[in-house]
Amino acid sequence: MAKRTQLVLNQYVNKLGQPGDVVDVAPGYARNFLIPQGLGMPATRGVLKQAERLRAAEKQRLEEQKQASLQIKSQLEAIDNLVIPKQAGEQESIFGSVTDREVAAAILEVTGQDLDRRNIMVPEIRNLGTHHVDIKLHPEVTVSLPIEVVSQ
Repeated sequence: MAKRTQLVLNQYVNKLGQPGDVVDVAPGYARNFLIPQGLGMPATRGVLKQAERLRAAEKQRLEEQKQASLQIKSQLEAIDNLVIPKQAGEQESIFGSVTDREVAAAILEVTGQDLDRRNIMVPEIRNLGTHHVDIKLHPEVTVSLPIEVVSQ
């Protein structure tokens, strides 16, 4: 088996790892791509200690984000339901569908929380009534909110 080179990653590398990870890669990949691009550096004792501090700082940052997300989750769960007015036709069907942008605007109006709409998963809603949307606040924190789609 060919000799592998150990590197500490400086940045996220797809299918390889996160910043601070120690990875074994082919010497040519390290020498020709990762090191010149500034994506990694050879794993020495000093660099390994620095990587450990990076991982500890990242872990602390993620824990703080999780706590903030749990607070937002409790605020969102306090909402009875969000009302989204839509223009409706016959048989309670609506024109168009409810979008993540509309849900984010309704949450902003009720709670003052400006959520990233890319983290709001809205099922296809084509009629009036109560529906549920999932909001991912953190990789470990998700909340399901009821929304009431009403006729304008």
